[in-house]
Amino acid sequence: MKTLVVISTKGGVGKTTTAVNLAALVADAGKRTLLIDLDVQPTLSSYFKLTHEAAGGIFQFIGWNETRLEEIVSHTSIPNLHLIKSNDDQNQLANLLLNAADGRLRLLRLLKAFEAHYDLVVIDTQGARSVTLEMALLASDIALSPVIPELLAAREFRRGTTTLFEEMRTYEFMGITLPKLNIFINRADFISVDARLITKSLQRTFLDDPDVRVLKTPVPGIASYRKAASLSLPAHRLEPKKPSGRKAPAALDTMKLLAIEIFPEWKTDIQSITAETLASASAQEE
Repeated sequence: MKTLVVISTKGGVGKTTTAVNLAALVADAGKRTLLIDLDVQPTLSSYFKLTHEAAGGIFQFIGWNETRLEEIVSHTSIPNLHLIKSNDDQNQLANLLLNAADGRLRLLRLLKAFEAHYDLVVIDTQGARSVTLEMALLASDIALSPVIPELLAAREFRRGTTTLFEEMRTYEFMGITLPKLNIFINRADFISVDARLITKSLQRTFLDDPDVRVLKTPVPGIASYRKAASLSLPAHRLEPKKPSGRKAPAALDTMKLLAIEIFPEWKTDIQSITAETLASASAQEE
C-alpha cells in the first residue's frame, strides 16, 4: 500500500482539487484507493456523491483509534474510491494529538490496518502548518505539493514547506524516513512567462537536492477543473478529450502524465484509461 500526502503551508494552491483528481484517476486505473480528509474545512468530504456514508469519520479514526472499515469508511460514486470524511469541525484532534503519547506518530500506526484493503491512500491536509499535517507527513511514502505560478507563492513555498521538511528531519533519528517531496506547477498558464520562469527557478533551486523533485507535468488553470468540482466529477471524466482550438491538453491527458510521474510502477494501468474506457465505465455505472 502506498500513502501519498498533499501538502502546502499556504492555502488556496489547489491541494484538495489535486487530491480528488489524482485519487479518482488512480481508482479508474483499477487501484483500490482511499481518500482521507484531514482538513477541518471538509471540502474534500463533500466533493463526490456517496453511495454509502459511514456513521464515523476522521474523528473516530484518529481520536478513538477506530479502524473498522464499516464504521469510518464511506463509499463514493467512483468505483474503487473510498473516503474517510472530515468530521472534526471544532478542530479537537489538534489538541488531542498534542497531548497524546503517540501524537504525531498515530496515523503511521493506524494505517497499518488498511494495508490489505487498499493500494493507495491519499491524504488531504490543512493549508497551514499543524500537528495533523506533521502527522500525515510522517505516515506517508510520497509528498506532493502544488505551487501556483506566482512569485509570492513560490517564495512562500520555499519559506514554509521546505522549512517544514528541514525541521521534521529530526524524526529520522527514530528510524522514520520522510517522504520525497514532489513539486508541480498548478493552475499554469501555458502562455505565461511567469509560469515558465518559476518552473525553471524551482528546478534550479532543487537541482542538487536528492529529497526534492520538480515534476515535469504542469496542471493548467482551465475551467474544466472548476466545472468538474461543481458536478461532483473528477476532471478527467468530464474532459477526456481536448477541445478544439485550445493549447492546454485535456484533463485526462494531464492527470495521466502527472500520475505516471508519481507512480511509474502503475504506468501500464494508468495508460489504459482512455475516453472510450471511461465512456464504457460510465454506461455500466448508470
